[in-house]
Amino acid sequence: MAEDPLAGLTTEQPNPATADLDQMSTLDILQAMSAEDERAVLAVRSQLPQIASAVDLVVRSLGAGGRLFYVGAGTSGRLGVLDASECPPTFGVPPDLVQGIIAGGDRALRHSSEGAEDHPLLGTRDVAKAGVHAGDVVVGLSASGRAPYVRGALRAARKLGASTVAVVNHTPAALSDYADVTIAPVTGPEVLTGSTRLKAGTSQKLVLNMITTAAFVRLGYAYHNWMVNLRPSNAKLRARAIRIIQEATGVSAATARDALRRARNRVKVALVMAATGANPAHAARRLEQARGLVRAAIEAERPDPVTRPEAMARLDSEPDVTSRPS
Repeated sequence: MAEDPLAGLTTEQPNPATADLDQMSTLDILQAMSAEDERAVLAVRSQLPQIASAVDLVVRSLGAGGRLFYVGAGTSGRLGVLDASECPPTFGVPPDLVQGIIAGGDRALRHSSEGAEDHPLLGTRDVAKAGVHAGDVVVGLSASGRAPYVRGALRAARKLGASTVAVVNHTPAALSDYADVTIAPVTGPEVLTGSTRLKAGTSQKLVLNMITTAAFVRLGYAYHNWMVNLRPSNAKLRARAIRIIQEATGVSAATARDALRRARNRVKVALVMAATGANPAHAARRLEQARGLVRAAIEAERPDPVTRPEAMARLDSEPDVTSRPS
């Protein structure tokens, strides 16, 4: 009989704290799960230096025109697709900048396709199909640290010249052989033995939150802690954009709404306008010169000694000149 490849994995071991799970009350089950989730948070915290290294790779890549790919199977693959799909509405980036690749394709998002993870050549094929190339970053996710599909994907990505990151929940991990950075929050045995959608999945979601949020903040997609590159495409997002302009610059809701309208819904441009009194074209130009950094554009352009109300009065009297998006 072939040796069980999962036998030695901590993620597959029974958890002594939940040995009587089937006899616990509802509240006891939930308390046990909550206690284990706290371990996941601590495990991620132990990996902050490694996560920082991964973020720096992503910042360098995206800043130079590269892209970020997540690759995984099962729960890990779905988490990668989830984080990737949240980047366009949160940061206003094109949908191909951060992409999720899951074993079994889109059907696997709703239907189990666990057999696909056993084939490294499928990972190789999917990375090639996605057009991964030098300058990109590929993040492979696998609770066991050994998923053949992910291994094939990372190996192919490295051969293509991409930077590679492994996110795993067990060490040592086979994926580390193909990764420039390994992030390993070791979460231990699950409440329900082997169900890595629990603690392991929670830790992976936390890591992905950190990678994309920190990277896009570093790249200028935030001003203070506001999401300033969002696209106000519905009523909720328009209201959020107006509120951001108000809170960041101290102008009235009416002035913020007008600035957003004149900026053609470009929140960054509207912010510079509201803060400095610049017209849309000039605000967009200042942002371009500041490499998209709102703080730098405002500080370079802030009127002195003209006060903000005087600046906004001047803005209202100037023609509504439009410019290309910044």
